[in-house]
Amino acid sequence: MDFDLSKPQKLLKESAREFLARECKPERVRALMETETAHDDGLWQAIADQGWLALLVPEEHGGLGLGLVEMAAVAEEMGRACLPGPFLSTLFATALIERAGSAEQRAKYLEPIAAGELRATVALLEEGASWDTESAKLKAQREGGSFRVTGRKLFVNDAETSNLLICVALDGDGLALLPVERGAGGVSIKPMASMDGTRKVYEVSFEGVSVPEADALGADGDARGALNGALEVATTALCAEMVGGMQWVLDTAVEYAKTRQQFGRAIGSFQAVQHQCADMLMMTESARSAAYYAAWTLTENDPAASVAVSIAKAYCSDAYREVGNRGVQVHGGIGFTWEHDLQLYYKRSKSSETLFGDATFHRERIACLVVDKEKN
Repeated sequence: MDFDLSKPQKLLKESAREFLARECKPERVRALMETETAHDDGLWQAIADQGWLALLVPEEHGGLGLGLVEMAAVAEEMGRACLPGPFLSTLFATALIERAGSAEQRAKYLEPIAAGELRATVALLEEGASWDTESAKLKAQREGGSFRVTGRKLFVNDAETSNLLICVALDGDGLALLPVERGAGGVSIKPMASMDGTRKVYEVSFEGVSVPEADALGADGDARGALNGALEVATTALCAEMVGGMQWVLDTAVEYAKTRQQFGRAIGSFQAVQHQCADMLMMTESARSAAYYAAWTLTENDPAASVAVSIAKAYCSDAYREVGNRGVQVHGGIGFTWEHDLQLYYKRSKSSETLFGDATFHRERIACLVVDKEKN
């Protein structure tokens, strides 16, 4: 593994930072938070024009066909800017379609996704709110060549702005991945409360929704394996995004410590403040190493990829929260106020901590993966 980004990857990362500094300033983030969906069509199309929606889409479907390291480089800058909207949920759906879709389905969905014409999300969570794919209980009944679904999914990211909902349902002992258009009959969407206003979540109810068996993803392969693989891709992108958020908190705290005066001295001269900043730096750099290593293992199809992804998420979940805590400590009272942008990143850290599984979930997953490997 090369421990530094290549020149093209660095250029991609720099261009992402410049674009987001120009197009996704804190004022725009705050404005979008106040909307019902945190989505802006103009910003979304601008992102598509940058090619970010096409990074992981194969070239034959209008994409760039790049790897997870390039995606991680862009995602880190998205986290630094606290980018609102449905990018991460669409990335999750893209990875699932690419793994589970037939050639016709990939052509049908991936090309418009890459062009910014289609937004998608995956409806997985239910009452237990577990990211374990074994926990899906919503049943898909087969009736006359179609699946009929009645039930609900919870905490579905960006459901209101997504044109396509991929519902994860139980078909016997296996999974059925059912693409449903947002406006389909029997589909209703209701907002749910969320700490992070930049990433909206919804309850999606299905009342006798019918999906032709021919439209189901993963019909000719391993639907559960495809879903697990897509989760790992989305989790890795989220880890990189969390690193970007940590870096913003660190940079902002250090700059504040240099300028804030107390007792006639900059507070950065006090050892207690220096220790807080040193801890933030250590956690941020460690998280960056874990996230990019996970991205590399997935790109290279390394056998240790699944463990690497869970190690990265477990560490980043704890580290982002702790970096946020220390950032607030350095800022003091102003760190708790609505006026300061630090609160945006602290809330993002809490929502990201649980998204795709928290640290406890992934530590248990690591243990299970290691035990399974020893048995085999």
